Amino acid sequence: MGYAFRTRLDISACGNLSVIQMKDLHDDNTVHCDELVKVEMKSIKENHLVKKGDLVFRSRSLTTTSAILLEDPGKAIVAAPLLRIRIQRPGLVLPEYLNWYINQEDAQRFLASRTEGTLQKMISTQALGELIVSLPPLAKQKHIVALAMLSDREAFLLHELAIKRKNYISMKLMQFAKGE
Repeated sequence: MGYAFRTRLDISACGNLSVIQMKDLHDDNTVHCDELVKVEMKSIKENHLVKKGDLVFRSRSLTTTSAILLEDPGKAIVAAPLLRIRIQRPGLVLPEYLNWYINQEDAQRFLASRTEGTLQKMISTQALGELIVSLPPLAKQKHIVALAMLSDREAFLLHELAIKRKNYISMKLMQFAKGE
């Protein structure tokens, strides 16, 4: 479970602890650590700290997806209602694969069926723990992750190309309309 702050975050530029919040989870399903807020906390339990390779799960959101920490956040914690997922048996599953798997349609459909609450939708840690993950051999997991990354990159480039094409055509049509 993410750390439950009793009051609003008391942000301190000189704080000893960074806090990962919902805003730090990006659309590419990664955690961006460059703008983490810092707080001053005297004592924090070791099990609240996050590290590179951990997943951060959105338990209360319109989307119940996860994001992976690809960089070392330093001394940092996850704020509630986010959940931290840590691989306990690294030889069995890659963090990148688990992150990809949780964000796939089958897993999302399962999690949606376990959503609790009427106004504020929530996925419990128990429901998340009931998700059955298909685990191919590590080599196959690496291939799946690599192909997924290439597919995401292709989609990004195609989107950028469409924007540039639209702008170019618009510019040319405007020149044509002005008689240039």
